[in-house]
Amino acid sequence: MFRVSQYMRELAQAERTGTYPAPAARGTSAPGGPVGPVVIWNLIRRCNLTCKHCYSISADHEYAGELSTQEVFTVMDDLKAYQVPVLILSGGEPLMRPDIFDIAARAKAMRFYVGLSTNGTLIDAPMADRIAAQGFDYVGISLDGIGATHDKFRRLAGAFDKSLAAMRMLRERGVKVGMRYTMTEMNAHDLVPLLHLMRDEKIDKFYFSHLNYAGRGNIHRSRDAQFETTRNALDVLYQAAWKAAWAGSEQDFVTGNNDADGAWLLRWTRDRFPRWQAPLRERLVAWGGNASGVNVANIDNLGVVHPDTMWWHHNLGSVRERPFSEIWMDTSDPLMRGLKMKPRPVGGRCAHCRHFDICGGNTRTRAQQVTGDAWAADPGCYLDDREIDAAVETLS
Repeated sequence: MFRVSQYMRELAQAERTGTYPAPAARGTSAPGGPVGPVVIWNLIRRCNLTCKHCYSISADHEYAGELSTQEVFTVMDDLKAYQVPVLILSGGEPLMRPDIFDIAARAKAMRFYVGLSTNGTLIDAPMADRIAAQGFDYVGISLDGIGATHDKFRRLAGAFDKSLAAMRMLRERGVKVGMRYTMTEMNAHDLVPLLHLMRDEKIDKFYFSHLNYAGRGNIHRSRDAQFETTRNALDVLYQAAWKAAWAGSEQDFVTGNNDADGAWLLRWTRDRFPRWQAPLRERLVAWGGNASGVNVANIDNLGVVHPDTMWWHHNLGSVRERPFSEIWMDTSDPLMRGLKMKPRPVGGRCAHCRHFDICGGNTRTRAQQVTGDAWAADPGCYLDDREIDAAVETLS
């Protein structure tokens, strides 16, 4: 995840004080590191929707072999011992799991940061009360557009109204709520209206996700946003984040699934605040780009561990057979060995990119899905050859 607002607030501070904050390295979960990874946990695969870009290819029926409550608790003990700081409880639709609040209560008692990722359509007033009482640190609800656009993605008439109502009910109960948006050519026109909706509804966070080629998202990759659309969208998003940061707003803007966003922020900054380009670059290098297999992990509904949620087709091992901590530190798997290398063994134009130390080679899933080689250049990078050329001093 690329925390756009963090850098915008630093830029705003630099503009006001004349001094840019010093860079600081983020935590790492490599062996010997100070903290474990953020764990996104797909506790259930069943979902009441069949969304077009679902990476888990969920549907509204039971899936056999899912972890029991006690198995989940056992894994949680290992995650805590491994210093995992964050659990994102996801699905499918996690609210369809009967023990979801038991799991959340235990996670909170163990002092994890606990997030809930939901489509929001099952949240009525009583459910909103339960979520608020549970004390989730964050609830993310997906909106893929306004009205009919969202309903088309979610394949359910009225889904937009239900999800928006859920956001309102949670916000009224003091729950931190985020709007999650995956952009494709089919819904790019709704980005600005969604940002306006975020502002008007006082939503806490906006998560802009690039399409990743996994699950149904892989099926629809031909409709992925064209690069010029992506660049324009990021300019709009960055400007919204800057305005919020300059105004002192606590609203957060983040992006995911395309680590070229760091290099694009450098370009955005060069055009507006050129004197902060160098210190910002230091900050972005400290961030380091793609975190799959290092700072981000996934456990699916059957207990299988993956480098992140977009790698469901790659099995690292089952928590029923080995502790998560043991699986995560095992570099006998070639993919995990490469993901934990610094720098990663990425080829193609990525290998010669002058921003490689910022993005870390970007998202390996897209490369693997398109070329069959996890270490090929990321086909989703929207920077052109001149912009990544090491011989060119500044982004064009």
